Amino acid sequence: MFKKQRALTGSLLLVLVIALAGCKSKFERLKASNDNAKKYHEGIKYYNKKDYTRALDLFEDLVQRYRGTTEAEDLYYYYAYTNYKLKDYTSARYHFKTFADSYPNSSRTEECRFMSAYCYYLDSPNFSLDQENTQKAIDAMQLFINLYPKSDRAPEAGKLIQNLRDKLEEKSYANAKLYLTIGDYQSAVIAFGNSLRDYPDIKYAEEMEFLTIKAQYLYAKNSYEIKQQERYESAIAFHDQFVEKYPNSKYLKDAELLKKNSQQGILESKRILAEAATNERLYKKIQEEKNRSLPQAQRDTSLVKK
Repeated sequence: MFKKQRALTGSLLLVLVIALAGCKSKFERLKASNDNAKKYHEGIKYYNKKDYTRALDLFEDLVQRYRGTTEAEDLYYYYAYTNYKLKDYTSARYHFKTFADSYPNSSRTEECRFMSAYCYYLDSPNFSLDQENTQKAIDAMQLFINLYPKSDRAPEAGKLIQNLRDKLEEKSYANAKLYLTIGDYQSAVIAFGNSLRDYPDIKYAEEMEFLTIKAQYLYAKNSYEIKQQERYESAIAFHDQFVEKYPNSKYLKDAELLKKNSQQGILESKRILAEAATNERLYKKIQEEKNRSLPQAQRDTSLVKK
């Protein structure tokens, strides 16, 4: 009895394997054939069944063969969408753009221009990575809005542009904070300033302007005494601008402390410089520090004693 069951199971598996092999060989025979009409018909069927891999295999065979025919427009439209459905956004955006350029009078041209830009949007990476595709997506979406300002898709394109700009702002904010974290205070001040200039409506503006005070204060604190006064004064100037702009800021208490510390830093640097006037050893040390802070071409290695 057991042997009969095993034999029956084996037979069923064999039939199944043969059936599957037959299905595969049928597709391969179709792909290898010269029956373009059948390939086109079956390709559409595979597409509608969401078997995009097989649909793409057939469409790729047909694109060149159907060029210049009445069916070419429909075929290329499906071809672009098949790449899109397979999440090959690089290929899809190229083919959507090619469709729009090749068939400028088609009822599908506006849709394909939008889809080309949308593929750039989908290819835009996380804010922590290189944002070249994000900028290209913004440019492509803006071009779509310029070409079709009254399109029903224009409002969506505008929202997508804002999403992309938010990502660029996030990248700019993170980069500036990184300089502060690693202790490159001068670069942090510059980066915060550039970010606020490039993105005046950035949601982190208040925090970034406070961190500019902090970065400038730390830059001054870690400078040679000969440079400290002017750098502390810059921190105080950043503070005054901040308080005027954000009188009720949650960072106000910390900002006031940074100003107070900057004022004390100025007094301390003046005291040290005054002491150096009568202390030859301290004077020599300060002169050496001043010399090291100058560009190589301006350095004077023959320190003259007072």
